[in-house]
Amino acid sequence: MRPVRADRLLSLLLLLQNRGLMTAPELAAELEVSVRTVYRDIEALGASGVPVRAERGPEGGYRLMEGYRTRLTGLTDAEAGSLFLAGLPGPARDLGLGAVLASAQLKVEAALPGELADQARRVRERFHLDAPAWFRDADPVPHLERISGAVWERRVLRARYRRWRGEVHREVCPLGLVLKGGIWYLVALSEDVVRTYRVSRFQAVEETGDLFTRPAGFALAAYWAESSRRMEAALRQGTARLRLSPRGQKLLPMQFGAAGVRALRGAGPPDGEGWVEVELSVESEAVATGDLLRLGTEAEVLGPPGLRQAVAGAVAVLAERYAAGR
Repeated sequence: MRPVRADRLLSLLLLLQNRGLMTAPELAAELEVSVRTVYRDIEALGASGVPVRAERGPEGGYRLMEGYRTRLTGLTDAEAGSLFLAGLPGPARDLGLGAVLASAQLKVEAALPGELADQARRVRERFHLDAPAWFRDADPVPHLERISGAVWERRVLRARYRRWRGEVHREVCPLGLVLKGGIWYLVALSEDVVRTYRVSRFQAVEETGDLFTRPAGFALAAYWAESSRRMEAALRQGTARLRLSPRGQKLLPMQFGAAGVRALRGAGPPDGEGWVEVELSVESEAVATGDLLRLGTEAEVLGPPGLRQAVAGAVAVLAERYAAGR
C-alpha cells in the first residue's frame, strides 16, 4: 500500500472515530478526494479488519462499530511541526501542510479524553481566525513551499527578487517566515545583513546545494518586533496639526489606525461646533497629502505650512477639474 493512501486511510478512520456517523460526500469533502475514492477506502478499511458499518437510507452513512477505538494516534514529525498553524488553514495550504495539519488535528482530537475532545470541538465551532486583511486578495506565493523547506533545512537559496527599482539576484540564507496581515515575509541573511523580503516578489528560487549555519542568538520574533518598530519610525516622518469635525474624529482611527487613536487621546477641548485640534504622526508630505484628503470636508490641515499648502493645492486641482465638467 502506498504511504499516501495509508495516511488517507488513517485520516478516514480517525474521522469516523471522532465524529461518528458521516456520509460519503462528507468524508470526501474532509479528505479532499472523490466520493468514489471514499467507497474504495471504506472497502480497504473493512478488508484490513476495521469494523465499519454502512447504514442505509436518507439518514445513513458510515460509522465504526460501537466500542471500537484505534490507538494509532502518534504524530509524525511533519504533523507535530504543523500544529502551530492550527486555525490557519489558508497559510497551512500555502506552506504545503494542509493535509498534514488536518491529519495532525484528527490525531490530537482522537487522543483527547471525551470531555476535552468535546471542548476542543466547541472552540472550533465558535472561534475562527481569518488572517488576511479585508478587501485585499492574498498575494500569490508560488515559491513559498520551497522557501519554507529551505528555512527548515537551512539550505542556501539563489533567488531573483523584484524590488521597486528593478530586479536583483542574490544568494540568501532563509532564517524564518512571518505572516503579517495575510502577507508572507521571509527574513533572511544576505551579504552578512539580515533583511526582510516579501515572498510574493520572488520571481525565481533555486537551491544552491549548500547549507548555512544560523547566526548565534538570532530570535525571529525579537528581530521582527524591532524591525517593525524601525519601519514605523522611518515612515512617520512628521507631525500634522489638524482640526476635526465630530465625524472626522470617528474617521481618524479608521483611516490612520493606532496613530489616529493616539492623536485623539491628546485632542484639545471641542469648540462650539464640536471640532477639536489634534496632532497626528504622518509619513512624507506627498503620502500625507493623499492620506489626509480621504478625510474630505471633515478635517482642516492647520500645519505645518508646507503640508497645508500641498493639501490646498490638491483640492484646488480637484475643484478645477470637476468644475470644468466633460
